Amino acid sequence: MKFIKAYIKFIDRLNDKIGNWVSWLTALLTLVVCYDVFVRYFLKESSVGFQEFEWHLFAIIFLLSAAYTLKIDQHVRVDVFYTLLSEKKKAYVNLFGSLIFLIPFCIVLIMASKNFVINSFIMGETSPDAGGLPARYLLKAVIPLSIFLLLLQGISLTFKSFLTIKFHNKSKEKN
Repeated sequence: MKFIKAYIKFIDRLNDKIGNWVSWLTALLTLVVCYDVFVRYFLKESSVGFQEFEWHLFAIIFLLSAAYTLKIDQHVRVDVFYTLLSEKKKAYVNLFGSLIFLIPFCIVLIMASKNFVINSFIMGETSPDAGGLPARYLLKAVIPLSIFLLLLQGISLTFKSFLTIKFHNKSKEKN
């Protein structure tokens, strides 16, 4: 039980820190977009590299915030019935959803993206567009990294759900 609680605490803290860091990237993205709009519409100039930088930042924000979003329970969920459930029943839904869908999906995505990223590194992949950004392989490397963080958070959610199921009635008996 000590390991489970320590794991939950460590992964939650890790994804809190990453979520906080990524939130600063959104501020940077806002500045980059404003600059791009100013340069494009007022100075009548354009930069492919700058436009690629915008979508690279967006991709990094989207990918790296997935685990944090799961941690704070703000992910997309079809919760027609979920909101009506008790805490223990929600824990069952989260436990089985994580074990049956989330964790296997993350493992498959990590395995599937491995060769994609390795090939990109081997090729030294860059933007195919003139004036585009170099080192596209770095952006592609964020894919398995972010899915790995999501996997770790999914395991944390599984452990939290297990603890809720196991100790839910005991905490009610104490009150």
